[in-house]
Amino acid sequence: MAKELKETMLHQWHIDHGGRMVPFAGWEMPVQYPSGPIKEHNTTRQAAGAFDIDHMGQMTVRGPQAEEFVNWVVTYNVSKMKLFDAHYSLFCYADGGAVDDLFVYKLPDPDDKEKIYFFLAINADNREKDVAWVKAHVGNYDVEVKDISDETYMLAIQGPKAPAILNRMTKADLTEVPRFTAVQDTILGNVPVLFGRTGYTGEDGFELFFPAEHAIRVWEAILEEGKPEGIQPIGLAARDSLRFEPCMPLYGHELSQYISPIQARLSFAVSFDKDFIGKDALLKQKLEKSVPVLVGFKMVDRGVPRPEYKIFRNGKEVGEVTTGMFSPTTSQYLGMAYLPREISKIGTEIEIMIHNKLRKAEIVKRPFYIPAYRR
Repeated sequence: MAKELKETMLHQWHIDHGGRMVPFAGWEMPVQYPSGPIKEHNTTRQAAGAFDIDHMGQMTVRGPQAEEFVNWVVTYNVSKMKLFDAHYSLFCYADGGAVDDLFVYKLPDPDDKEKIYFFLAINADNREKDVAWVKAHVGNYDVEVKDISDETYMLAIQGPKAPAILNRMTKADLTEVPRFTAVQDTILGNVPVLFGRTGYTGEDGFELFFPAEHAIRVWEAILEEGKPEGIQPIGLAARDSLRFEPCMPLYGHELSQYISPIQARLSFAVSFDKDFIGKDALLKQKLEKSVPVLVGFKMVDRGVPRPEYKIFRNGKEVGEVTTGMFSPTTSQYLGMAYLPREISKIGTEIEIMIHNKLRKAEIVKRPFYIPAYRR
């Protein structure tokens, strides 16, 4: 018997507002609204989009050895992080493959400001696996690992006008919060919120974490506040195209237990100046340069490069598409793939097998769209 799909607290709201619901990572989520994915994509790029992403997971790590333990299980050196910093990182297996990618927040303990704790935002599909994997590595560390996903609600408000909308709803000046940091404040007078200036769209904006019982109230208030800017709810289809253009990885596509952060060109999230699970394997990959690497390509011939379509070079199969689609911002058909390093150079011609025909494509510079934090 099929496992029953989970629903977020906004499930009925999505249905009432024309959301087309589909299964995703064990949840029933809106893939699009009546305006359609292209309009939703462009609205986020030009104004602001609101994303119900409560299918994502969250866990905390507390205790006297919290920093030491988190440093062992994630690839980035969290001892370099200041209070309220947020950093992209990964969990890796001993062979270097990715357990998951995540955001790590370093925060003051609300019960004792002299102490710190770590807040980890993880992927929906990997929630149970991640929590079990982290707990399995606790060993003799004096820490408490807790899955707080059910009691925590997560929204993302993204786009160039997103900070201004949220700023009108808080005491803190959110426009002054640096990228990849967080601030704790309230919204609607009494709802405590952790605002992380992070996201998965390539635009400015925030990800919000707050007590789940306030979900509908907070969601509707943000949409009402953002009406002058043209804020719209955004479904999974546009979320995918928005992350695809700045070449942000999606677990199960650009990352997996068989794909490492070195292959995925995520070295900025890997600190070789400290020990962590998988370090030796990743260091070997970095030095030997023997593994396939992530590339971007554009279609030269007509055709849509779907995931798992085979890629050829001089008649020989050399890889397959991980993600491919029409890019609304660039008006091109683009894709990502893992290819041998020797044919990963920009300008290299490749062919994609689409409906039993080889279609020409060309390797191009990544990302396809420069994210806001790099402009």
